[in-house]
Amino acid sequence: MSSPLPTLALCLGYVYLVKVLGPRLMENRKPFQLKNTLIVYNFVQVVFSAWLFYEIGVSGWLTGHYNFRCQPVDYSNHPKTLRMVHACWWYYFSKFTEFFDTFFFVMRKKSSQVSTLHVIHHGCMPMSVWFGVKFTPGGHSTFFGLLNTFVHIVMYTYYLFTALGPQFQKYLWWKKYLTALQMVQFVLIMVHAFQLLFIDCNYPKAFVWWIGMHAVMFFFLFNEFYQNTYKVQKQKRAAAAKKREAEALLLQQQQQQQQQNGHVANGSANGTLSNGTGNKAADYYVRGDLPAEMELTQRPATNTHTAAQ
Repeated sequence: MSSPLPTLALCLGYVYLVKVLGPRLMENRKPFQLKNTLIVYNFVQVVFSAWLFYEIGVSGWLTGHYNFRCQPVDYSNHPKTLRMVHACWWYYFSKFTEFFDTFFFVMRKKSSQVSTLHVIHHGCMPMSVWFGVKFTPGGHSTFFGLLNTFVHIVMYTYYLFTALGPQFQKYLWWKKYLTALQMVQFVLIMVHAFQLLFIDCNYPKAFVWWIGMHAVMFFFLFNEFYQNTYKVQKQKRAAAAKKREAEALLLQQQQQQQQQNGHVANGSANGTLSNGTGNKAADYYVRGDLPAEMELTQRPATNTHTAAQ
């Protein structure tokens, strides 16, 4: 914590590893499966996030001693204050453990998961949190940590179910609501931070802007991801449904046409059986293609009738 340079170096190293070195090393390798590793990792992250949420909560936000409208930083050595300081440092540490999310994507060759949003989010957070732990380890901005750890409990629970295998896919219908929850988180952080611009509070305005603008940036990034992922999928599903409806309608029309043709054929056959060849000959005659053998069968009858007259 004495200098931001180690944290900055780790963040830059993370970006280089997941965007350049990692894909290069995996280029000619088969993807790792890592099923058991992912199960253990995500379970540990759920427990870790739950513990952080509890520590940040009982150190202030869930005790009734923290004010949601204005909470200055306590720089004393009070046990509750030091507990919050320690919780802030462990929250900062958790931003490095989350690097493994991306490392596992690279090892499994899930390049589509290593998106710009994902890398920016994970690459910026340790550096961002470092300033908070260094200068404001407690007070107003720790509300961000409280919300974020709660979201991570939900998020890593989702990842845990994903890692457990296909038999748990039926429990993962709420994926898009997880992204919506993350966006709600950033809206709440924005409102909570920027309110200090309009009220008098003994809290550094620089950190109001720092936390608030981070929330704005991540909200728009996550919103773009939501629109590109779920809205496009919805449009594709709607287009596919319309295509299926059109195909079903065409098939129904073809079946009806076949049935009508069958009825006409049956009617012609029934007429031939009941009326002899006369109706069949008339049918051909109407079309102008009376076969010669039918003409021969018809002419003797006509001649006989004329002779009788």
